[in-house]
Amino acid sequence: MAAYFSLFLVVITIVTGIVWALDKFVYAPKRQLNLAATQEQCSQPLNEEAIAKITEPNALVETSVQVFPVIAFVLILRSFIYEPFQIPSGSMMPTLLDGDFILVNKFNYGLREPVARNKFLEIGSPERGDVVVFKYPVNPKVDFIKRVVGLPGDRIIYRNKTLFIQPACNSGKTPCPEMQQVLTTFKAKGEGESAALSRYESVMPNKTHEILINNYSPAQTGRFFRQPGLPQGEWLVPEGQYLVMGDNRDNSLDGRFWGFVAEEELVGEAVAIWMSFDFERNEEDFLPTWIPTGIRFERIGGIN
Repeated sequence: MAAYFSLFLVVITIVTGIVWALDKFVYAPKRQLNLAATQEQCSQPLNEEAIAKITEPNALVETSVQVFPVIAFVLILRSFIYEPFQIPSGSMMPTLLDGDFILVNKFNYGLREPVARNKFLEIGSPERGDVVVFKYPVNPKVDFIKRVVGLPGDRIIYRNKTLFIQPACNSGKTPCPEMQQVLTTFKAKGEGESAALSRYESVMPNKTHEILINNYSPAQTGRFFRQPGLPQGEWLVPEGQYLVMGDNRDNSLDGRFWGFVAEEELVGEAVAIWMSFDFERNEEDFLPTWIPTGIRFERIGGIN
C-alpha cells in the first residue's frame, strides 16, 4: 500500500508540476498579452471583473497551480526526510505500543528514489540497537518494525532467552572481539494485561533499552531460522544484511524465524513518537473501536 501511495504521489506531483510550469511560462504570459491587447481596443480602462476574466486561468489549471507546491513538499518530506507510521501490534513493547504514531527518519541510511527505492546517495548505515522500519522479506508489501541486533559480519546467538553478540571480525592487526552476553537487569513483573511478562533492561554494546520476556513460555527454538553450517539459534549475519528482533521477545515474528533483512529493504530509523492514542473500546460500545479513548501525552518524544 505504501508503494502504491508513493507512486500515486509521484504521478500527481509530475502532472500538477507540468501544468504549473506551462501556466507560469506559457499560459500566464499569453493572458497578459490578451489583457494588453484588449485594453488597447477599449476607450475606457477595464474594470476589475473584466481583468479577472481575462487573466484568471480555468479551474483545472488554477487547482493544479495551487496544489503543486503542497504536493511537491509532501513528496520531498515523505520520500527523503521523515515518514509517519502507525504501530499496529505489540511486538515492540515496551518501547512501542499499539496506538503509537511514529516518525521514521529516511535519510540516516541514505537517500532512495520514492518508487523503485534505488539508493542514489550514501549517508550512513544502521547501528546495533537502532529501531528500524523495513520491508518484510517474506512479503515486501508489508512494513515491519524491529530492533537491529546483528550487523554485517556479527555472530549472534539466542539461547535460553539470552542474547550473545560477537562483533564482526575485521581482518587486521587487532585480534577478533570475543562473544559477549547482552546483560539484562530485571525491572518489574507484569506488563499490560499479562502477569507472565517481565520487563528487563537490556544493555547492548552502544544502546540501552527495555525488553519483555515471558518466563513461562518456551523459546520456540525449533521454529528458528536455520542457517546452513550453524547450530539452531546461532546466526552469522551476511554482508549487506542485518538481524532484527522485537523487544517483546516472546511475541515477535522477527529474524529469528525468517532470517535477515537486506540493506535495500530498509525504510529508515524510527526516531520519535509524535502521537499516541488509547483504543480501549469493545464491540459493544456505541462508538466504533477505531475512535481513540484518550491521548497518551507522556509517550510523546524520542525512541530509545
